[in-house]
Amino acid sequence: MVSLLYAFYGDDFTGSTDVLEQLAEGGVPAILFLRQPDAAMLARFPDVRAIGLAGEARSQSPEWMNQHLPDAFAALGACGAPILHYKTCSTFDSSPSIGSIGRALEIGKAALGGIVPILIGAPHLGRYLIFGNLFAVAGGLVHRIDRHPTMARHPVTPMNDADMRVHLARQTSARIALATIDRIQAGDAEQLFLEAVDEGMESILFDGMDELSLAEVGRILLAHQGNRFRFAVGSSGVTRALILAWQAEGIVPPPTALPKAAAVNRLLVMSGSCSPVTAAQIGTARQDGFVTVQADVAALMAGSLAEEDRLVALARQAVTSRGRVVVHSAEGPLDADTSAAGAAIGAALGRISQAVVRQTGIRRLLFAGGDTSSHGVAQMGLDALAWAAPLERGAPLVRAHAAEPELDGLELVLKGGQMGAPNFFETVRRGG
Repeated sequence: MVSLLYAFYGDDFTGSTDVLEQLAEGGVPAILFLRQPDAAMLARFPDVRAIGLAGEARSQSPEWMNQHLPDAFAALGACGAPILHYKTCSTFDSSPSIGSIGRALEIGKAALGGIVPILIGAPHLGRYLIFGNLFAVAGGLVHRIDRHPTMARHPVTPMNDADMRVHLARQTSARIALATIDRIQAGDAEQLFLEAVDEGMESILFDGMDELSLAEVGRILLAHQGNRFRFAVGSSGVTRALILAWQAEGIVPPPTALPKAAAVNRLLVMSGSCSPVTAAQIGTARQDGFVTVQADVAALMAGSLAEEDRLVALARQAVTSRGRVVVHSAEGPLDADTSAAGAAIGAALGRISQAVVRQTGIRRLLFAGGDTSSHGVAQMGLDALAWAAPLERGAPLVRAHAAEPELDGLELVLKGGQMGAPNFFETVRRGG
């Protein structure tokens, strides 16, 4: 294997493919493993410069993290990459009890040492960190994250404070320095980084609002990786920052024209998202000729095999007759007395997807919803994913590697609940 530039652990599957997109656009060959790779699996991909492991920590407890993350970080750290990135969602949604980014930070620091840089801003996704406060685009408008129409009301990890140091202080006792945007623009970010190291700070949070600020942070990361730190936390802004630094130093070639996705006649969409964005996409898909099938959420949560069989039969029939179908657990925000149950719903939709793929031979599949993607894809028996083509920012087309012929080469799109235009499902079918 060639020397690795970078390794990452995605706290959900959707965000992991976002990193694959950034690496592909930056000319960095990469592979995303869906289970912890052994030497034989690594040997199947000798030419990659970056590797990732898609996880499910975003929907898990700190106790789960204590049990699973040390081994995952050790395995990735042993692959020789100078930096290991714990990839979070760009909305940074988490809590002390679910998806604790603070706990992941502590585990990574204990495993790899050094100060832990944090970079959340991802302007390519409409995410901006300014003076430590997070802002995100929704509906064409920029909202402070605690006033965001979706994230402020997230059913599992609602964001009720925009100050990310306050947010993290609820999850970790780590002392976190801040490099603000004015100091970054003034060229003082590296000085602030070194001061934080000298003062024994556990972490430093970097503002990020545009390509210039990301490029400056990337320069600092590249200069000090493997020396003053080996572990970083944040969105795909970390990836973007490093790519800008690698390109500036001539470590990776300039980007080339990207391939285009081909259109397909048949598409299966599995949605466990309760986002208003996904609800609008389901409605638009219905107008575009998709058959929409509503799941009985209570039955799926109760483990009803009869309900899974019903959904498989309806999806198979729709694929055969119309070529396109959406199976969904919700169409918009849940009622106040309804449990989100992302793990149970996602796992059920994954089993249904696998059955439909095997029975129909369909070759393109879209998962909508972060938890749905993580728990659904985990049920399908895939080994790894490679980037295939761009579709919409943050939701690329990827191609599966699997031992089972019916699944090998399957094309997937893993879409976060808030991602994509109203006609996104049809965009996936048409290939752009």
